[in-house]
Amino acid sequence: MSEIKSTMEKVMERLAAMDAKDKGAGAAGGSLAEEELVREGMRRAAAYLKGEQVALVTELEAAPAEKQAALRRGMFKTLARNIVLPRDEEQLGPAERAMTGMLDLAGGSGELTSFLGELKKVLEQYLSHQQQLRQQLSEQFAQEMARLEGQVAGQTGMQPTMRPEQHPKFQEEWLRVQDELNSQYGRALEQYKKQIQQFLGA
Repeated sequence: MSEIKSTMEKVMERLAAMDAKDKGAGAAGGSLAEEELVREGMRRAAAYLKGEQVALVTELEAAPAEKQAALRRGMFKTLARNIVLPRDEEQLGPAERAMTGMLDLAGGSGELTSFLGELKKVLEQYLSHQQQLRQQLSEQFAQEMARLEGQVAGQTGMQPTMRPEQHPKFQEEWLRVQDELNSQYGRALEQYKKQIQQFLGA
């Protein structure tokens, strides 16, 4: 876990510095009409994620100026909800689509492009670390499973094939490792989302 900790420490230090620089941005409460505009922005972003709309910025700029802030806020909410710690590589696709939508909202900003590139690397790194840690855990339990196979063979005369995941303690240990991993990367992910939200003025 030391490699993960050192990587995450660097990420969190950078985000903390950016957060300190951007302190002071607050969220304003809104009227029912404003809340409806936020929901409309969320619907439009959902349609974008499904491939039904080409460009969010076009949708935004077509709205009256006084409605754009609430619409933008709603669009960001939906896009942000689709950027999650991936269980597998397939989940990276929706996250990448959501990041493309955020970049669209920012008008293709070079600064945000770089920032979202970092975020994508964090998600890919999380997936890689998750796979590495599960493999390491499997290797740790493989020796114990070989011992159990020998015991069963001696008692029954049959040679079973037992996977490390079948050990009673495997899932318990894997959940502990995964919780630690999710906690570290989850904090970084939320910080990234917060910084993007401030960048977009959403």
